[in-house]
Amino acid sequence: MTDAARPSPASAPSGPPSGADSEVGRLRTVMLHRPGHELSRLTPRNNDRLLFDGIPWVARAQEEHDAFAEALRERDVEVLYLMDLLTQTLELEEARTAAIETALSDLELGDTMRHYLDGLLGESIPAELATLLTAGIRNDEVRGGFGLVTSLLDHDAFLIDPLPNLLFTRDSSVWVRDRVAITSLAMPARKRETQLTELIYTHHPRFAGSPRIHGHHYEHVEGGDVLLLAPGVIAVGVGERTTAAGVERLARQVFTDDLAHTVLAVPIAQERATMHLDTICTMVDVDKMVVYENVADSLVAHAVTRDGQEDDGTLHLGVAAPEPFLVAAAKAMGIDTLHRIETGLDPVTAEREQWDDGNNTLALAPRVAVAYERNDATNARLEAAGIEVVEIAGSELGSGRGGPRCMSCPIVRDPLA
Repeated sequence: MTDAARPSPASAPSGPPSGADSEVGRLRTVMLHRPGHELSRLTPRNNDRLLFDGIPWVARAQEEHDAFAEALRERDVEVLYLMDLLTQTLELEEARTAAIETALSDLELGDTMRHYLDGLLGESIPAELATLLTAGIRNDEVRGGFGLVTSLLDHDAFLIDPLPNLLFTRDSSVWVRDRVAITSLAMPARKRETQLTELIYTHHPRFAGSPRIHGHHYEHVEGGDVLLLAPGVIAVGVGERTTAAGVERLARQVFTDDLAHTVLAVPIAQERATMHLDTICTMVDVDKMVVYENVADSLVAHAVTRDGQEDDGTLHLGVAAPEPFLVAAAKAMGIDTLHRIETGLDPVTAEREQWDDGNNTLALAPRVAVAYERNDATNARLEAAGIEVVEIAGSELGSGRGGPRCMSCPIVRDPLA
């Protein structure tokens, strides 16, 4: 398709100003990614490298995700799909060029194959290009560029890797008030996700002029580790994916832009089941969170605040001694107690339901949260605490170890009073 024939993104959706100042303000707009061809690329030989614990049944995962999206729409939430936004973004030549250059930057491709793929991707219409960039390209799928690289690669090896973790849109961007933090994903298998997300926020008309903080080229911060506990209070997990250096940079950014007064740095034990902070706890009301009880009592936080400036103008950070997380959070939030609702009914049930993302809930409003239906013990505790639980199926969606919060990036929430 020629540039003249390529459609203009002028008709792409536009909407109200974006932003969020909490985890529980009424959700108005959310970005999701419907499972696609990228999930069908998972095999028992590559799923570990691509960070999936299992091989999902794609058709069922799509059915479950469609039901999730419909549950949100029934609550008057506008659902934006990442693939639609990406396709519309790729209608712009500048965005196409940047996306192709990023995809072909892998040094293992070699010049012969890189030149061939540059032509293949460059000739693709936006929808085809979006699919190729997300589902990847295997060695046995190309019809040119043959040389030493392709001769030595297995026939089913990927020249451009698929991105099955796009499902978890929370990780690659986070809105902090009216600004979007483009995150920096730590794992090589996920690096291109945040680059494509940044492409959308840079070029799509929906987000034109939206100020940004952080970026994929900075120290590692992942969205699953960032919780907006209350207006002005941000908790950030520090562990397997988010580094202390990443939290330090994010804190300086939000303080400089007056987006927060306190950042709580929360060390997370290096365990697979507790990868991100939102696999340990999520907010379900202005003063309530569901917490994985097996680690709740050992979780601590360092309160980071603004503390003057260095001689060179750099913002100086004050770092408090560690306190129990819920205590430090309540102090920063200005409330007497941050109440905890524990996962499961006992330590064994808690471990099982935490593994199945029992406390990875998505708040739609204060005291309303989406949760996987399979975690019945945790859901019963939520309901007993006055939380309305919107249950969704997740037998296949959960194979990537992520719940409703992981699968959603809130774009617009009502501000809390």
